[in-house]
Amino acid sequence: MKNILFVISLCLFLLIGGSMSAKDIDNRDISKLIEEMKKEVPESEYGRLERGITLIAPLFTSEDGDLKAFVRENFIKDRETLDKTFDRFVQNMEVLNGSMLLISREIAKPLQLDIGEPLRIDYIFGEYNPAAHIIDDFFRNRLAFIMLLNFPSYELQDKISLSGKWDRKQWAYAKLSEPFRDRIPSEVNQKINEVFTRVDNYISEYNIYMGNLRENGKALFPQDLKLISHWGLRDELKAQYAKPDGLKRQEMIYQLMKRIIEGSIPREIINNDKYIYNPFENKIYTAEKNEVVSFKEEDSLRYENLKKVFDAERMVDRYTPLANTHIARRFNRDRQIPEEKVEGLLTSILNSDVRKDIAKLIEKRLGRKLRPFDIWYAGFKPNAKYNEEELDKIVKSKYPNLEAFKKDIPNILTKLGFSKETAEFLASHIEVDPARGAGHAMGAEMKTDKAHLRTRVPKEGMNYKGFNIAMHELGHCVEQVFTLNRIDYYPLRGVPNTAFTESFAFMFQSRDLFVLGLYTPDEESENLKVLEKFWATYEIAGVSLVDMYVWRWMYKNPNATPQELKKAVIDIAKDVWNKYYAPIFKSKDEPILAIYSHMIDAALYLPDYPLGHIIDFQIESYIKGKNLGVEMERMCKSGSILPDLWMKNATGEEVSTKPFIEAAKRAVGKVKK
Repeated sequence: MKNILFVISLCLFLLIGGSMSAKDIDNRDISKLIEEMKKEVPESEYGRLERGITLIAPLFTSEDGDLKAFVRENFIKDRETLDKTFDRFVQNMEVLNGSMLLISREIAKPLQLDIGEPLRIDYIFGEYNPAAHIIDDFFRNRLAFIMLLNFPSYELQDKISLSGKWDRKQWAYAKLSEPFRDRIPSEVNQKINEVFTRVDNYISEYNIYMGNLRENGKALFPQDLKLISHWGLRDELKAQYAKPDGLKRQEMIYQLMKRIIEGSIPREIINNDKYIYNPFENKIYTAEKNEVVSFKEEDSLRYENLKKVFDAERMVDRYTPLANTHIARRFNRDRQIPEEKVEGLLTSILNSDVRKDIAKLIEKRLGRKLRPFDIWYAGFKPNAKYNEEELDKIVKSKYPNLEAFKKDIPNILTKLGFSKETAEFLASHIEVDPARGAGHAMGAEMKTDKAHLRTRVPKEGMNYKGFNIAMHELGHCVEQVFTLNRIDYYPLRGVPNTAFTESFAFMFQSRDLFVLGLYTPDEESENLKVLEKFWATYEIAGVSLVDMYVWRWMYKNPNATPQELKKAVIDIAKDVWNKYYAPIFKSKDEPILAIYSHMIDAALYLPDYPLGHIIDFQIESYIKGKNLGVEMERMCKSGSILPDLWMKNATGEEVSTKPFIEAAKRAVGKVKK
């Protein structure tokens, strides 16, 4: 009866949304169909039958034919045929998914890789999504209906209640049809792809020529230093902690960030080295004669792009009645963790008393009061005793080009604890590319393809920033290779959500100096490492709350203008700052939490970072004294099941911040001494 009511409510939703006609609903007696079909199938299949019909009925239109006849013809009653059908679906979906990804990756190379200036047609190719029509095609040829009818998908609450009873094959059955649980038209998917491509281009081309910045007529950065916002700016700010005179550069970067957030930055200095810019006075000058030049502020352009992303995601809402907002889809489907639980995990970090003790320790180490940008304090890192120039020199000598880094991947992996055989296997499945943007990892979707690691490498050789990013992306790629190539069922490939792959990326990234031979673990360094991770989580947890609250605001104000959205983002950033940071930093109304570029082009991606840190710490605590390579492979083989179930399999406990907070308390006490 519960499922029948579910069907009726779902049909009414679709009727209101305009996806079905009243005639379609009136002609269907779903309850009667289920009862009739139960007479023809074994009792053991009742649950699958009932759920399958409830899923396809609201999606079935008159153009699809007769629902009753379709169910009778296509519901698989015996397990042997069901298993064979599952295997065939899996085989074909791997080929299809893998091929579509390969095509998309190849045609996007001019936009994503540093291989020369893109042509005009490259942007058009970049907006093309070869997979946009697949959902439409699979509903038209009825493969999607067959999949949903026989291998029905489940929403989060159902998974939580049933997962304890499922074996691996049942999990795989439940995951198989998830890509087709919503009937989203191809033109909608194509439009979304176009929007994200354009917004991603906006972010990827947001570079600042730091050598052209001035304060009182003085340049503070090397002339050839070009940094992308926000990643490059943030990392350069962090690098300045190792320099005696770094504070003035940090102040300049912070002022620049505020200009970006508020939209007062001149458009003429973005990705343009023709002008001199004073971010404190907000004036630009000619490079030759030092004459003041008029300019056009960026104003609300940043937020116009965010609005475009929001509007694109809203187009999907009417086609996903069981998750009818992007917020619901991100948390309940992508992360498989309820939004309220994620918020609770983040606020437990933000409200923890230990942050006050860590802040006092940072002030003591800096010898000054905290500034707002000290949310990125990097003095706990073992590399704090090395300045950026020293690290750059070491990395450049080791990796003069990308090919040298690629060739060294097996050696890097063996240093991290992977066997020689496993390291070579992983390296053979990873390609390395020069990134146009900040760097990223792109996994494969079929076993005959490779994961792709992208990082920036200047002409003179890889620098420390590039190596640090490369280590992060290598962690992603290793996870991607394991969870595709060594998983038992293809539908279970991957990890529960992006935060889990981020956790492995953080593990690799935190071992960058160890790989370079510049760090040997001891009790003091391990305590510092805990504090560094906790402070980083404290920072990104607030950024993530801003991201979450902005999306809530946009859904409450869907017709807001970019100017109104800009004001809302800045107000929300200040509110979060005032609640969780002002008591520590003794400074109110700081907008800095709104600087992250992910907030503009990644559509609620940011919470995966603090979740990744939390998960990373749980895993790191568990594998302490164990072999990283062996444990990582074991954990990755769990695949994309529920996060808490995955973590229980991995460490024996559900996802929690308690171990992290307790470890930070112990560490700050020991470091004080």
